[in-house]
Amino acid sequence: MVIFLPSSPVRRRTGLTAVALACLLPGTPAAAAQPPPDAPRASAPHTALSRSVRRLVKHDRITGAAVLVTGPGQDAPCARRAVTDGVADLGTGRPMNATDRLRAGSVTKTFTATVVLQLAAERRLSLDAPVERYLPGLIRSGGHDGRLITVRQLLQHTSGLPDYLEAPEWERPERLRYRHFEPRRLIARALELPRPEQSWHYATTNYLVAGLIIHQVTGRGPEAEITRRLIAPLGLHDTYWPGDEARIRGPHSHSYFTAEDGRLADGTGWNTTFGGVGGALVSTPADLTRFVTALFTGRLLPAPQLAEMRRTVPADPDRLWPGARYGLGLISTPLSCGGTWWGHAGTVPGGHRALAAVGPDGRAVAIALNQVPATLQAELDFLDVVDKALCEGGPAERTSA
Repeated sequence: MVIFLPSSPVRRRTGLTAVALACLLPGTPAAAAQPPPDAPRASAPHTALSRSVRRLVKHDRITGAAVLVTGPGQDAPCARRAVTDGVADLGTGRPMNATDRLRAGSVTKTFTATVVLQLAAERRLSLDAPVERYLPGLIRSGGHDGRLITVRQLLQHTSGLPDYLEAPEWERPERLRYRHFEPRRLIARALELPRPEQSWHYATTNYLVAGLIIHQVTGRGPEAEITRRLIAPLGLHDTYWPGDEARIRGPHSHSYFTAEDGRLADGTGWNTTFGGVGGALVSTPADLTRFVTALFTGRLLPAPQLAEMRRTVPADPDRLWPGARYGLGLISTPLSCGGTWWGHAGTVPGGHRALAAVGPDGRAVAIALNQVPATLQAELDFLDVVDKALCEGGPAERTSA
């Protein structure tokens, strides 16, 4: 199973918006009574979640893991629970924590899809219009035709476009780690690759095209538009576009990958222009939970567009995982306690892995790893962390206990 990050609807909505928005918006009575964002409640020892995180570090040999769980389903409506294990920096031995910045990878795609859907709600674009309407001539080679690909298909990964990251030069991405990349050149490279065999094919190419559409429709660069519409209004102060800056600003976890010589190498410094609006954001677990909570409580999209976002197709289990379905910039996956989680995962070659998701009761989780799982079992253990974070202590678990 390779994650190139990188269904049923949520069943309970009654009362969720008011509670979750109280957690989301500063100055509300419920929010004021809670600890500040940089002080999540420590996890009780030996919970199922803490054991699951421990397994990632000790058994799967992930350098460091941090999980932040917020919102309904905790001891208080706006409680924040952090579970961490391992180290954030092998050089100093500094422990992993849930407040450090990391590269969010393909979680960025959910931000981009949200802005495209906002523009659809404003009738500035149509999800079912062809790409050619907005970007004439961009996709007209390699057997691909922008007149036959819709905006919806881009966001859903059903466009039939190849992923430029599958080109031979990306087999050892560390050789390219300090290069600058332009979206149009990456798209052109993708069009030179063989056409995907499956109807659903995860490709960051789709999101670079979506970013160009945002630019065409709004007159602003997609990064600036996403910042204006999402990052700034939500107060995501630790979320930013690094551009060509290879370092991560402020407190952050180092990330690690296996180099060509087989040794563990520090991959923290990396030019992520290759990901663009499909994978370049830097963020924190707190900002990611804030974003997904705002999205699913209806603060960012009208109900019809949120419903469009959650219309899914089956995903290729070899490119995501068994049971996964894909909407418009969203992954859905069944939970062991019933219902479904909605969100996105992201991976960058330097070693960071992120995930942000919301469960049926409005509980949100963000996960930060500073090393990518290297085996199928490690990937399954990563998914188990998501499941434990959204199920432990929830209504279904208490009922079955």
